[in-house]
Amino acid sequence: MADWGKRGSSSGAVDEMLDAENKRLADNLSTKVTRLKSLALDIDREADDHNMYLDGMDSDFMSVTGLLSGSVKRFTGMARSGKDNRKLLCYVSVGLVGLFFLLYFLVSRAST
Repeated sequence: MADWGKRGSSSGAVDEMLDAENKRLADNLSTKVTRLKSLALDIDREADDHNMYLDGMDSDFMSVTGLLSGSVKRFTGMARSGKDNRKLLCYVSVGLVGLFFLLYFLVSRAST
């Protein structure tokens, strides 16, 4: 019978050791779950910010598209109208091309 008492006390010590190990592992798991939850919330917040940014860009592009289509219509209307407007259009086009090459020359000269 004395042998029975020893086994009961050693079994209790093992149970306590296993219980302590389970508590430590549960705390470790709880810490990891908390970090993962925080990371998931940060990712969600970042995705919402990016979606708002992209929505803003979409509306900006739509307004630029409207502006460019209006400019193309005015340009086409001016090109189709009288001979005087064609001369003016030609002068403006040559002037813009010349300005582009002048700026290109100045920028390339400044970088060397």
